[in-house]
Formats: sequence, structure tokens, C-alpha cells
Amino acid sequence: MTDPVSSIRNLGPAYEASLARVGIHSADALRAIGADAAYAKLLQNGDRPHFIGYYALVMALQGRPWNDCKGPEKAALRVKFDMIKDQHQSSDTTAFEDALNLIGTGRRR
Repeated sequence: MTDPVSSIRNLGPAYEASLARVGIHSADALRAIGADAAYAKLLQNGDRPHFIGYYALVMALQGRPWNDCKGPEKAALRVKFDMIKDQHQSSDTTAFEDALNLIGTGRRR
């Protein structure tokens, strides 16, 4: 029997359920695919991007507390998160969001 995703420190039942929806059903499978690819799958599945969720996953796979990420390391992870998010940004925007983007209020995060 394989260990569940929730056996990894900092990853609970909610994260486990989200990963199961994208075909990642065990801790070993998550370790094999890695944090970036797993998070990209979540975004492709329609999960909303959330930086803390991303870096908590990265820290969990390193065996570190989720809040251990600080300073330059956190800034570098933010760059990676933004790249992953931008690659999987949904093009399904509402007319209201399109209007806001048109007048320059920026895209929704």
C-alpha cells in the first residue's frame, strides 16, 4: 500500500482531495511529479492560483514547515509561481473583467 498525500507534513485532506482530482493519488506520485508540475495540474483543473498554497507544497516536498520560506528564497518561488500561473491562466474572463483589463486596472490574481 502506498502512503497518502496527507502523510506528507503540511498537506492535509483538502490538498489530498485536490491532487486526487488531477490524478495524483499518493505521496510517491506527488514526489515523482514534483511541486511545479503538480501545481500546474491543479491550475489546469480550474483551481484558483494561491501563492501560499504553492509554496506550502514546495516546502512540504522538502520536508520543511510551510512558513520556513522567507527572503530571497520566497522571492524566487514567487517568480516561479507567477510563471506557472501565467502559463495556465484561464482565458475565461467575464465581460466585466475584460472591461477592467481594457481600462488598465490589471488582471485578476
